[in-house]
Amino acid sequence: MEKPTRIFFASDFHGSERTFRKFLNAGKHYGADILVMGGDIVGKLAIPIIREGKGGYRAHLMGKTEHLGGADALAELEQRLGTLGYYSRIMEVSEYEALRGNTEAVEAMFRELARKRLESWVDLAESRLAGTGIRCFAIGGNDDFPEVLDTLNRTGARSFFYCEGRTVDIDEHHKMVSVGYSTPTPWHTPREISEAELARIIADLLAGTDDFTRFIFNFHVPPIDSTLDTCPELDWTTDPPSQIVRGGQVLLYGAGSKAVRDAIEKHQPMLSLHGHIHESGGAVRIGRTLSVNPGSEYGEGVLRGCLMTLAKNEVKSYQLTAG
Repeated sequence: MEKPTRIFFASDFHGSERTFRKFLNAGKHYGADILVMGGDIVGKLAIPIIREGKGGYRAHLMGKTEHLGGADALAELEQRLGTLGYYSRIMEVSEYEALRGNTEAVEAMFRELARKRLESWVDLAESRLAGTGIRCFAIGGNDDFPEVLDTLNRTGARSFFYCEGRTVDIDEHHKMVSVGYSTPTPWHTPREISEAELARIIADLLAGTDDFTRFIFNFHVPPIDSTLDTCPELDWTTDPPSQIVRGGQVLLYGAGSKAVRDAIEKHQPMLSLHGHIHESGGAVRIGRTLSVNPGSEYGEGVLRGCLMTLAKNEVKSYQLTAG
């Protein structure tokens, strides 16, 4: 019998240092040959850390101003921010005052901090996975800025590969095609497109192939009404968007993509991998296709994933994981 291929898939790290480091270690821990990172890897906030006095700092976090004294307290804060997926930058009061009134400068700083973290992640992956035989494939999601994602596309990579918009060979039998865009959300994130545009992108990537028996679809947004996309329905007219409640109950709905579901139902790949909706971790069958969304708890530093064993023509087994 041929040796099966073991894939570990996880998504929606949103800048969390701890979650990403656990992900890199998952290959060895679970005996996986392939790691797949399914998008939304840029963090959501940048926290200024302001110098005050001799060796002192302050930072405003979660509605509270924290005052820090000394290098140890500063290191602890930076580690905590990294786990949450936040970026940080130490600055003088004068720099902070100049930035807070300049939206463009703040945005530029955020993207530079995001770029540097992703660059450090690629460096770490190339170092940790060197000589192990484990390869890592990554895409962006709807929350990720295109120019920041360019950091992942490194020439001469040996272990970490950016595969957005491409078909790549996972092993000698299986191919994976990847799309990181999502349909519109209430948050107006950087990489949202219409259902029609998403359907066109998917169709263009799949053109020329007739047999998808051994294909993996790595599509960030899950198929609509699949239980992998169930989340609270939001009122898009409020700022920020708020949950819709009726009869004392939060309304739930399927926030996934019809274009993704249509592609799965039409082509029936052996496996489809998704993220995007953090609270809807699980696995379902859509025809012969095993569709997976491991969910996400990145803010707690918890790595949620799915370990799958692939034979030539089928998924032999899968296990949802958290740790």
